[in-house]
Amino acid sequence: MTAPAFILVRPQLGMNIGMAARAMGNFALDQLRLVEPRDGWPNPEAGPPAAGADHVLEAVTVHDSVAAALADCHLTFATTVRPRDMPKPVVTPREAAAMMREAAAKGLKSGILFGPERSGLTADDLAPVATIVTCPVNPGHGSLNLAQAVLLLGYEWFQAAAPAPAPAPEHAPAPHGEVAGLIAHLDQALDAAGYYHVPDRTPATRRTLARLLTRPNFTQEEVRTLRGIIRALAEARKRRA
Repeated sequence: MTAPAFILVRPQLGMNIGMAARAMGNFALDQLRLVEPRDGWPNPEAGPPAAGADHVLEAVTVHDSVAAALADCHLTFATTVRPRDMPKPVVTPREAAAMMREAAAKGLKSGILFGPERSGLTADDLAPVATIVTCPVNPGHGSLNLAQAVLLLGYEWFQAAAPAPAPAPEHAPAPHGEVAGLIAHLDQALDAAGYYHVPDRTPATRRTLARLLTRPNFTQEEVRTLRGIIRALAEARKRRA
């Protein structure tokens, strides 16, 4: 699948480039592009913070403009929290990830701009980009550092393709028939104990009990345990009688 390019525009510190590379490595992303890095490239300060994401750093490409870095991208995004007087669609990182996944399935490439640490992206940087990505954060403290922004977009990209983990067999919900058997067993025991002493309310009470027992998604072991409890209580009542 065509992975997106993460593009750091005029990054200032090699350490931040390394941390961005580390975040990308966490989520199987390896296309890191730099636009006019302040201290040039390669930068020895990027290596230690990358924490083993050397393959990302080794594949870095350097570009002299945003346009050059985006040249092969069919979908273009820019991360910013500041309002701009530009009529561009604004999406969340999750929505952007879904758009990129859909495009990637068709063989189309996406590119995401991240601004410099101190000032963020300029209006000129944003002009050629189709979509703005803004993270819904505390409006009183909405600034993310560079590596955090990269991590957030990388995480959403990775999660957009990850299937939901299947529950382990011992934690899988019991079949409906077994839960229905539990409900019938409890109903029988309550009836024998005289619980339904108001005939007019009995149907509603039975419905309430059925809802209570179906809501938790009991496992098979839990159903067997509950039925064992009901059986033990009923037998104890018989002995006392």
